[in-house]
Amino acid sequence: MKLDFSDTALAFQHASPADLRRARMIFGVLASPNLVSAGKALSLWALKWRLPVKGLVRATVFRQFCGGETVAESRPAIQRLWNAKVGSILDYSVEGQTTDAAFDQTVEVALQTLALAAHEPGLSLGVFKMTGIAPHDLLEHLSLGAELTSEKAQQLQKVRARIRRMAHFAAKSGRTLMIDAEETWIQGAIDQLAREAMMEFNTDRVVVMTTIQCYRVGRQDQLRADLEHASAHGYCYGVKLVRGAYMEKERARANAMGYASPIQPDKAHTDAEYDACLRLMLDAIGTLEQPGRAAVVVGTHNEDSTRLAAEILVSKGWNPQEAPVWFAQLYGMSDFISFILGHHGFRVAKYLPFGPIVNVMPYLLRRAEENTSVAGQTGRELMMLRKESARRKALR
Repeated sequence: MKLDFSDTALAFQHASPADLRRARMIFGVLASPNLVSAGKALSLWALKWRLPVKGLVRATVFRQFCGGETVAESRPAIQRLWNAKVGSILDYSVEGQTTDAAFDQTVEVALQTLALAAHEPGLSLGVFKMTGIAPHDLLEHLSLGAELTSEKAQQLQKVRARIRRMAHFAAKSGRTLMIDAEETWIQGAIDQLAREAMMEFNTDRVVVMTTIQCYRVGRQDQLRADLEHASAHGYCYGVKLVRGAYMEKERARANAMGYASPIQPDKAHTDAEYDACLRLMLDAIGTLEQPGRAAVVVGTHNEDSTRLAAEILVSKGWNPQEAPVWFAQLYGMSDFISFILGHHGFRVAKYLPFGPIVNVMPYLLRRAEENTSVAGQTGRELMMLRKESARRKALR
């Protein structure tokens, strides 16, 4: 199967003229590193001093990249996507919390999304960030292998209970729960907690999924080790493969602290690592006649990786709607990939972030920095948006 991602009429069938204008304006700004840097500083300053900028944020970047402030506000976006055969992954994009009350709130909202998913065909996957339910310093201690104080040991018990509560609900409702990856200095703890959850809940199917960031060096080795551990201990293995979203922060920290950068040297190495991991996972899921005990979410905005996955999947005899493979892109980006995949019957979903605007700002700023630093991403978005605008103008 040869997927054609150049059909803008199909890719932007859902977008109104106003939607196209807003998207062109936003990606035009993101094409300028200087404007992104200035906008980030100004936004943080304005929010810190409680200036009335929420309306502007809501009408621009929030509307482009988020579904709403609540699950209820996000439902129209969920329905619009599903009408075009594209699912949604509701993502409560609040991270870096510090209190038990905030952590428990994250769990409650995650349970709301899973409860909605149990009755909505377009919501087969749930997701959470570990920093939304666990103290950052606890995750750092665990990642370093440091001995825990009695206070931190109690915190860890609470974190495990929160994960277990969400995973149990996902198992009961027939849905799958993904655990996002974060910065390298806390990722060891996240990997450990994700593995514990997979060992407990992935006995018959993939209920819990971990995440591997392929812009980090050595991810093929990690993936092979993960697959071997799952096989040796008799549980199903699930993973979301992504390139990564913390590149600038990771390199800056490594430089400041004098250790080797954990990030691939360039985009070509990242692409090669991603595609190698993708092939490993598509081998692990097996064929229609001999399925494996694995599942994968192909989280990418890269057209070549998407085509590679689709072609391998079809060559193995899978019906795309039945394979344990999902494709995923971020809401507000790469519609020319998502809607083409949906049109051809693949299981595809948009990451649909939601949450209070102030709390979602770290996510929005990361999207801005990512679009600025990833070569070609913003230019590709702009080119497709302009192409569709010109097509519509010619029809008038």
